[in-house]
This record gives sequence, C-alpha cells and structure tokens, in this order.
Amino acid sequence: MQHRYDLWINGQWQPAEAYEQLQSPYSREELASIAQASPADVARAIEAAHEAFAAYRLLPAFRRSQILYRVAELIDKRREELAGVVAREAAKPLKAARAEIARTIETYRFAAEAAKSITGEQVAMDAAEGGEGRIGFTIRSPIGVVTAITPFNFPFNLVAHKVGPALAAGNTIVLKPAEQTPISALLLAELFAEAGLPAGALNIVTGKGSELGETLTTHPLVQKVSFTGSHTVGELIQRQAGLRRTTLELGSNAALIIDQGTDIDAIIDRCAGGAFGYNGQVCISLQRIFVHRSLYDRFVEQFAAAASRLVIGSPLEEMTDVTSMISDKAAERVAQWVEEAVASGAKVAAGGHRVEGEGHAVYAPTVLLNVPNSEKVWTEEVFGPVAVIAPFDDLQEAVSEVNASRYGLMAGVYTPDINNAFAAARELEAGGVVINDIPTFRVDQMPYGGVKDSGKGTEGVAYAVQEMTQIKLISFNLG
Repeated sequence: MQHRYDLWINGQWQPAEAYEQLQSPYSREELASIAQASPADVARAIEAAHEAFAAYRLLPAFRRSQILYRVAELIDKRREELAGVVAREAAKPLKAARAEIARTIETYRFAAEAAKSITGEQVAMDAAEGGEGRIGFTIRSPIGVVTAITPFNFPFNLVAHKVGPALAAGNTIVLKPAEQTPISALLLAELFAEAGLPAGALNIVTGKGSELGETLTTHPLVQKVSFTGSHTVGELIQRQAGLRRTTLELGSNAALIIDQGTDIDAIIDRCAGGAFGYNGQVCISLQRIFVHRSLYDRFVEQFAAAASRLVIGSPLEEMTDVTSMISDKAAERVAQWVEEAVASGAKVAAGGHRVEGEGHAVYAPTVLLNVPNSEKVWTEEVFGPVAVIAPFDDLQEAVSEVNASRYGLMAGVYTPDINNAFAAARELEAGGVVINDIPTFRVDQMPYGGVKDSGKGTEGVAYAVQEMTQIKLISFNLG
C-alpha cells in the first residue's frame, strides 16, 4: 500500500488541504496517510460527475458492461492482495476477507449483466377509453449523479453494490467510503481507470461524514443518495435529501426461529458463524435466537461450546475467526451493553468480556440467556459478537417476538414443517425471510432491503439499477 492517498476527482489524483494517518484496528500500525476532503472538494467531485454524465449516459450498454466485466477480471487477478488490504484496514479475518473479494467479483459481474438488461415494456394504451389508435411503451433512463456513502464492514462489496449498479445504469457517482476503510475504495480508482471508465464517471472523496454529508446529500446536482449505516444518520440524510431519491440500509436486529423437530447438530456451526462472523459487525448478523423449548437446553449447550471454540487472533492469521472490532469505542459500547444486561438479570453462557493480549478492541464471542426484553442487547443492533437466546412454546409466539422489534431486514426460520415454514414466511415483518438457514445469508443478486426502521429502498444489483433509473413513457398517436 502506498504511503499517501489523495482524492480521485475527474479521473485524476488531486491533493487535499489536510491528511490523517490511518491505523490498523488490530495492531495500531500506521497504514497510510489519507486525504481529508473539504465540502468544496466534494462539490468539485459532484460537478465533475455531472459534466461526465452528459457523455457517459450515451455510452452503449455493451461498453458499460465491458468496463464492469473488466473490473471484475482485474479484481480477480489481485484478489489475494486486496484481501490483505481488507484484513489490515478493517481487521477482517483473512478467510472472511477472501470471501468478500470473491463476492465483490461476482457483484461486478452481476452489474455487467444488468447493464445489458435495462428494458421497458409495452403499455396497452387502448385498454382505456380514449386510448384507441395509440401505442405506448416505456424506456428506462439514467437519472444523473448518484452519491454513495458506505460502511466499514464490507469495504469492497458494499461499495460494489452502489458503484456497480450506478455505472451499469449509465449514471455517474461520487463515493464517500467509511473513515476506517478508505483504501479499499481508493484502489477502485486505478482499477476502473485501467478498465477504461471515462474520467469523471467515478469520483472518490475521503474524510469525515459529519463534515461532508450535507454536501453529498443536498448539492443541487445530486439526483440520488445511497447510504448504508446507522439509523440515526439515515434519518438525517433523508431530511437533508428532500425530494431526491434515497436508498437507506439502516441496520437490523436479525432473528432466527428454531422450530421443534430441527436437527440441532446440523445447524450449530452455521448459527455460530452467523452470530460471530467478522465479530458480529454485519448488518444481518444473527443476534436474537428463539428456540423451541424442547430443543432449548441442548441448543444453548452446543451453541455456547461453539462460541468458545472460535479462534481469536490476528486478522492476518489463516485460522482466525474473531479479531479486533473496528475501534475501542465499539468494543466499549458492546461491553457496556452486556454489563447492563447482566445487571438486569441476564446470564452469560459464553464470553461476556474483553480479551487482552490479542490485539486491540477484541471482545469475546458472547452468548446471553434470560435477557429482559428492555435491554439494548435485545432491542437495538449490537453490531458486535453477542447473541441472545430465548425459548418459546408456540411458533406464533416466536413470530410475535421477532416482529416486536423496530427493525425488519432479514429473518430466518429452521423448521421441518412446511406449513410452519409458510406461516412464518407470510407473517414475519422483514424485507427477506430465509427458510432453513440463518438470516445472515445473502447472495448478491437477490433483492435486499428492510422494512420499519431498517430503512427504505432495495439493493441487489438488478433491483438497485431499477431504483437508479427513471421510467419514461413514450406514446404514439397513430391517427
């Protein structure tokens, strides 16, 4: 990794007035000096994107597709190097970082396919009185400049879910990556330039969201804002964006129901991976687990044992499962929430403490029982390695408990009963329901978006393209 990263505006590296040192969350080693954009820099990037849009929107679909396929190919050739970048700046265990790079390649390939599949439909004009003698059809047009604000936890793939659809649709984009993971995004600049993307179609500005957010969401040339992050910031962005289009992915409190008759032995490791993978710092990390009372004791015993078996260590070690959280502040918040729950009567079945001597900001995989439903670990998004387990007697009882959350992104149900599967799928209030798997399951072409306080809009490449294009009706009067 180079020592200093500038801003990428209009196809060129441009210096900023200020730079800050980026440190590894695990080792605290200095990784690079990162440009800190000003609102004026962001405005220049938006203006560059607007100027580039006039020509880029006319680029044939097959050329946009070729560029995206080429980016996927370039990432594929450098996948081990790029996985190392994610491991260092995000403290993501190397095996998880490799999996993210593999998904990123696939996401850009889906975007390349989507670029060639943007179509309209015929409208039956003569279905209405007064419509006879007319034909009508729709086309989809790119909307213009998209701004994207992305989180730290998937610094390549969640960026791909915004950049890929925007460019596939013929839009131009200004990307503001998370403050802790800018290098992953900045490396895209050289990848897209090598792939032949016209200057100005992709611009990357780094810095503090609190200083740059208002320009990204209110600049008059911005047509859409796509944001993944906290509910609090998402609400602010929606207020600032006004009538602009927004896609807001605002987190979750993902729940799993384990119905009677489920083979516990077959799902324990899968559940542990969903709860503690990347230290629980995943929007659909498994947080609340509702287990039928007939299975509860055995599940608790095996799940707690699985949590205790996970390997804690450096993100650069092949065997590491759990490592540093993104910051000391994040680890302290998780510790405080767990302590509050224990003080209110919760029982710790595994973990429940910070881990010293294994890097900074490491919190042990934690399993909590008997948690009052007023506690933050129950009601809020922990975004850390904490899972809460509760028993239930009746499926409807479990569904009601899941739905009591203000969040609704993904939910999972394990059941051997097809009727219970369909009943839960219908009644669970979530953007997606996964039957016989954990709610942490996601593939990158599926629709992905929440209800209630989990946000608005739908990602998943083809679905994001729909939200980044404008339907236009064209009608001919045939006389």
